[in-house]
Amino acid sequence: MCELLGMECNVPTDIVFSFSALSLRGGLRGPHGDGWGLALYEGKAARVFLEPAAAARSPLARFVRDNPIKTLLAVAHVRKKTRGNTSLANTHPFVRELWGRQWVFAHNGTVKDARRRPLGRFTPVGDTDSEHAFCALLDGLERRFPAYPRRRTELWRAVAELGGEIGRGGTFNFLLGDGAHLFARCATRLCYIIRKAPFKRATLADEDLAVDFAEVTTPRDRVAVVATAPLTRDEAWVVGEPGTLWVFDGGACRATLPSR
Repeated sequence: MCELLGMECNVPTDIVFSFSALSLRGGLRGPHGDGWGLALYEGKAARVFLEPAAAARSPLARFVRDNPIKTLLAVAHVRKKTRGNTSLANTHPFVRELWGRQWVFAHNGTVKDARRRPLGRFTPVGDTDSEHAFCALLDGLERRFPAYPRRRTELWRAVAELGGEIGRGGTFNFLLGDGAHLFARCATRLCYIIRKAPFKRATLADEDLAVDFAEVTTPRDRVAVVATAPLTRDEAWVVGEPGTLWVFDGGACRATLPSR
């Protein structure tokens, strides 16, 4: 199974600390050595780094860690392949355009019947069930709405409903970004933490690397981090209930919706 990482904030923030933890699990502290990817939003567009190799030993991943890029929304993934070979086309996160904005998607699990679902104008580049499921999800959204919904809560409910529908065909843990929100669906395992004032020191779970967030933040900062498993050993993470979808906006969890 793969591992997911997402970040959503109210002020531009770099993801270096959390991405360092994920990279360790990409072939060193974990078996997820079949590719890695990181998407960093700037408005409606996403800057994406992809590599079909182990993040723990990747010069490109090290470059990303050594050259922080601040963003309000990020999605990252380390892959342990189950379906589809190790290739750039099969490396998460995947990106597609809908309603004049880029949507970014990363998946953990297997959706066996994904290829049976209608995809509309969204065509997979690779041969993973994950990318097929993403295309089906976007097709479902486009069928429901002619343009980006003015009422954001309608979009939230639609993502939750479609995620639940597709998820009935397998294991569908995912992160989905649209430049404004981070959607996180828990099928089996997912957790999150909100870092806000008063900020404290945090230490990675898999390495003796620590950051005192009080030294690198302001009192108004708020950062939501979502991961497959807790990335730190000294913070209290919220554990997701299977069959639910979290919606993050402005560094806060705005909704927890049923997604069955």
